[in-house]
Amino acid sequence: MSYWCQMYFQNSVTFAGMRVQWVFGMYCAVLTLIFIFVMLSVVLCLVSPHQFLYAQTDHTLERIWGFVPLLILTFLSWPSMGLLYAMSELETPLITVKCIGHQWYWEYEYSDFAVITYNSYMVPEKELNLGEPRLLTVDKSMVLPFSVWCRVLTTSFDVIHSWTVPAFGVKSDAVPGRLSESSVKVEMPGVFWGQCSEICGALHSFMPIRVEVVSCRVFEQWMSVLEDVMA
Repeated sequence: MSYWCQMYFQNSVTFAGMRVQWVFGMYCAVLTLIFIFVMLSVVLCLVSPHQFLYAQTDHTLERIWGFVPLLILTFLSWPSMGLLYAMSELETPLITVKCIGHQWYWEYEYSDFAVITYNSYMVPEKELNLGEPRLLTVDKSMVLPFSVWCRVLTTSFDVIHSWTVPAFGVKSDAVPGRLSESSVKVEMPGVFWGQCSEICGALHSFMPIRVEVVSCRVFEQWMSVLEDVMA
């Protein structure tokens, strides 16, 4: 869950999200060292410029600032490439949820046991109960079991949307006529929020996502209730 004046990522509840945060933190550390080195070089040029003026006839300096950045970029490419491959690798899912973006609400479809479809609309501010977050509360949440591989399919009915839940480390674009696929395994139960992250019209900011992650037993009971309601 995010908090006021937060300057970093939300606490991740998936291993993919944790790995994203680790790679980001490593990149920030490397960029900080590069920034310090560049600023020290600038100060050195200002304090004693004659050292660099006499070095113009030697190509050693050019070789250094051409070779060292190449090494740095090679070093930084390995974690990012490994992360991309890890996030694109699809595990065998036990649950499949199809998220369909509309202007301006989400439609969820479960088809593993019985075809269950429902729409999720944002609750207006005047109808919120005490403690419910503004612009994030919905009338019907998406429900997933924890510690289970789930496949999330995203598409759109009209324009491009993006199903994004920061705590999962997932941002899946919903494109009309195409299916985007991602695997999610949430490691702890709870309630997690997200929003549409692709500008999709006048009410783009009113497309919240609320995901309830529950135990497998509670998930089965929830599915049974929905099946009885829709029967």
